[in-house]
Amino acid sequence: MTRLEDLPIRDDLRGRSPYGAPQLDVPVRLNTNENSYPVPDEVVEAIGKAVAAELRDLNRYPDRDALALRADLAAYLGHGLTTEGVWAANGSNEIQQQLLQAFGGPGRVALGFVPAYSMHPLLALGTGTRWVPAHRGVDFGLTVDEAVAQVREHRPDVVFLCSPNNPTGTALDPAVISAVLDVAPGMVVVDEAYAEFARPGTVSALAVLPGHPRLVVTRTMSKAFGFAGGRLGYLAADPAVVDAVQLVRLPYHLSALTQAAARAALAHRDALLGTVAAIMQQRDRIVTELRRRGLRVADSDANFVLYAVDGDQTLAWQAMLDHGVLVRDVGLPGWLRVTAGTPAETDAFLAAIDQIQRAGLSAPQPRPKGT
Repeated sequence: MTRLEDLPIRDDLRGRSPYGAPQLDVPVRLNTNENSYPVPDEVVEAIGKAVAAELRDLNRYPDRDALALRADLAAYLGHGLTTEGVWAANGSNEIQQQLLQAFGGPGRVALGFVPAYSMHPLLALGTGTRWVPAHRGVDFGLTVDEAVAQVREHRPDVVFLCSPNNPTGTALDPAVISAVLDVAPGMVVVDEAYAEFARPGTVSALAVLPGHPRLVVTRTMSKAFGFAGGRLGYLAADPAVVDAVQLVRLPYHLSALTQAAARAALAHRDALLGTVAAIMQQRDRIVTELRRRGLRVADSDANFVLYAVDGDQTLAWQAMLDHGVLVRDVGLPGWLRVTAGTPAETDAFLAAIDQIQRAGLSAPQPRPKGT
């Protein structure tokens, strides 16, 4: 059997592992930040009708510019956005890949503040863009001074900011975004995949867009909309950015079925987004309950919670799995991430934590006094 190593693969890809999270058949799956609530029947019916209407014409290519879908997305986002300032693709990953294809590439640099979304360095690798891992401060926060100093040092062509940040859940102060824009020589991409879950008063980077042609805000329908299987991501930016991305996008990259399904979902957004408040309630419940048990927990504006464990997080991950609960080991030493789902899933997660603590096996780490 031929091995990967036997193929003439690029040298910088040798020894790499593909992105992915375990997809295991366990009672409680809380590892991929999916929306745990199934699509409501009324939306299933609407999507089914919309997709069925496209089937007769599958012999024809779809609208390669997805104009109707982009108009719907602009209307959803508000902030004065128009069709020309919105672009859509197969998940926000493809959006960010297209941005790196247009503004990154060989001889160029992308910078992100780690820990953050682990796909960003992989997208940089795939596009031949040099990746610089900048650093966060205490409690995974990012101050204006810390961000500005590192951007000035490396002068990246593309800066990735995440708000709320994955895997920590922390949201950015808009002042950080503005300060980075002031000193960054290239594009500034704010990944807002979890924006709909942010706590009241959290300001979106969309509010900063006017007058900043080098700012891009990326979003997804995978999380709050419960549309992960539909694969639809999008960006909001100056129309010139959309023009640039169209230079590198594959022809007809969004199928007619994807466009139809996404438009039907957007038309029923009130029903789909109706679960957001319930998920936020479970997120806050997880934070409160873990802290009540004496654990270190990062503040979260997303649909997940990052919490500390004692010792090797891989052993703590396995201990949770042994109790039928699948959480995420994001490779951050001493920490695990759990998705906020239904009340029953939270019950199961907390019960597993209690059982593990009682057994003393890879128990979560008590918080130091004063934290």
